[in-house]
Amino acid sequence: MSLLRQRGQADSGKVGMVELFFDLVFVFAVTQLSHTLLKKLDAQGALQVGQLFMATWWVWIYTVWATNWFDPEKKSVRAALFALLVAGLLMSVSIPRAFTDMGWLFGASILVQQVGRTLAMLAASRGEDAALRCNFVRIALWLGASGALWLAGGLAPPESRMAWWLGALAVDMLGPVMFYFVPGLGRSTLADWNVDGSHMAERCALFVIIALGESLLVTGATFADLAFDPLTVLAFLLAVVGSILMWWLYFDHGLEQGHHRIVHSQTPGRHARNNYTYLHIPIVAGIIVGAVGDELVLSHPHHGSPAALAAIIGGQLLFLCGTAVFKWLAHTRAWPPLSHLLGIALLLVLGVLSTVLHLSPLLATGACVAVLLLVAVWESCVLR
Repeated sequence: MSLLRQRGQADSGKVGMVELFFDLVFVFAVTQLSHTLLKKLDAQGALQVGQLFMATWWVWIYTVWATNWFDPEKKSVRAALFALLVAGLLMSVSIPRAFTDMGWLFGASILVQQVGRTLAMLAASRGEDAALRCNFVRIALWLGASGALWLAGGLAPPESRMAWWLGALAVDMLGPVMFYFVPGLGRSTLADWNVDGSHMAERCALFVIIALGESLLVTGATFADLAFDPLTVLAFLLAVVGSILMWWLYFDHGLEQGHHRIVHSQTPGRHARNNYTYLHIPIVAGIIVGAVGDELVLSHPHHGSPAALAAIIGGQLLFLCGTAVFKWLAHTRAWPPLSHLLGIALLLVLGVLSTVLHLSPLLATGACVAVLLLVAVWESCVLR
């Protein structure tokens, strides 16, 4: 009996409960990432957490592709997801110490998830289309190469770990762009990436919800431990409104446009790669960095370091840049939305002013929220 999803049915792209259960691991992972960045808020810490985030993202998005091809309602596919869940928990546990004494566990869990999943896909596709199986062989070879680098970096001394893992990330990033070219096997084609667009759009939207949920969790938990005074309440409200506006900017127009584009495309695999596999990276990263900024403004509304201001403004800037390009490609515009371009320009100016004028975290957060509100109102008025 085939384990592949049946295409063309009314509920063929439905996200299963087991997929949502699997995503709970990544709620934990996102929390670990934001707390790790908060504890080491400097250039080196940002680079390290950036690497860890990228590794986490690639594990998750490859699993999304896998469950787009294979039916998670089948018991053997569920069993594979449960095995990935356990490995993902180990990966998440090791995140705060990945650049100290737990690098081996982080690297090993990446290798097990990436290679193990793809080998399981190969086994499950036995008897299916030869081109699809060859596609999985190419992916397995690329992920085997990157997984070996993740493991080697985890076993290497901490001072050289970043270099090994940069190499691993380079392989991960180049694979889809190169169509997993392998000498002797050639490269995959867009026809091999015949994805269910509705499923892909919904799964990535759910990861955005995970990141936004973590942001609200951090905001609420931090606020609960602080004195109930006017400045703290104002900082809390600004953080919550900022999260609401990010939700609005992504879900009010972006999700609908992206979903329509991929579902009605003749080459959904191209949009799944470009719009969802790559362009959601800055969107989700911006939300995570913004959550760190929210905690900082709640804890220290009056005085903030340059790194704190960079997190407060940089998170919104990352999110808005990613959302602008996502909507641009999803809507086939000549340019990214003008509202978003204006918002990006204003945030860049705000970043310069925060350095020159030494703005307080509270004032910087208020200015960021005002920019997001301007972008949201402009977009809603123009598109309605």
